[in-house]
Amino acid sequence: MCTVCGCGEGEAKIEQHGHTHDHDHTHEHPHTHSHADAKLIDADHHHDIQMKNGDLDYGSGLAHANAPGQSQARMVRIEQDILGKNNGYAQNNRKYLAEHGIFAVNMVSSPGSGKTTLLVKTIEMLKDKLAIYVIEGDQQTSNDAERIRATGIAAIQINTGKGCHLDAQMVGRAIERLSPEDGALLMIENVGNLVCPAAFDLGEAHKVVILSVTEGEDKPLKYPDMFHASDLMIINKIDLLPHLNFNIKQCNAFALRINPKLKVLQLSATSGQGMNEWLDWLITSTDNARHLRWQNIKLLQNRIAELEAQLASQV
Repeated sequence: MCTVCGCGEGEAKIEQHGHTHDHDHTHEHPHTHSHADAKLIDADHHHDIQMKNGDLDYGSGLAHANAPGQSQARMVRIEQDILGKNNGYAQNNRKYLAEHGIFAVNMVSSPGSGKTTLLVKTIEMLKDKLAIYVIEGDQQTSNDAERIRATGIAAIQINTGKGCHLDAQMVGRAIERLSPEDGALLMIENVGNLVCPAAFDLGEAHKVVILSVTEGEDKPLKYPDMFHASDLMIINKIDLLPHLNFNIKQCNAFALRINPKLKVLQLSATSGQGMNEWLDWLITSTDNARHLRWQNIKLLQNRIAELEAQLASQV
């Protein structure tokens, strides 16, 4: 997490169609700056901190991590502050998406899992059936957003600088600029990282973790928080299985040990094998989001009609 890895030094940039915009983060870090104004304001970091024996604990203290010069208690407090602020923005995003019947997925993985290739293939196969919008997260470059735009889909790039994950305020501002139509599918490609994105709710309906068969079947055990936070795991690049020593049954077993409710799909974005089940899941979920929106609208209309009737009876 940010309290440990020190991510995000500097400002994130939101870029749309070749134009870059400065963007301040929502969360604080224990090193010498605030994302709100990028100024050096954390004076505590410049002072020698006297620690009691055992106050700095390498992974077994309250924070389950260590950072030089930071006590376990302080790290826990900072982490709570960071996530509390982020969750407030995430709730705002979730409310907006629900009100507009937009189904949002947060695609997470390590670098090189084939996330962008899967996204491009998905768009090519679904763009005539659904309105699709994309938010791309990377530390630098707009390469992935340009690949998405080449399919004819609106995409916005967020460059996080040294930040290792997207946060809810970044995504909220990106949604505002994209202005997706009601009933759309919003696909968020997070920064390649199996650690920090697990803790940051963006307001999405589901986290989808992509694991390539080139990575090793023990990834769910090595990065349990990500697989526990996700609702769907995609095992990608299965066309390479004949050339690799990858035990797909063992990978499934490890993942389900971490998260028994995890849905698992196996596919190849390159060959198209197994893609239909993934596409069906997206279509059904997007339709459900639209249906729920109309249900809420009808409930609101009925309530307004009831209030109007009550007022009329009192006149």
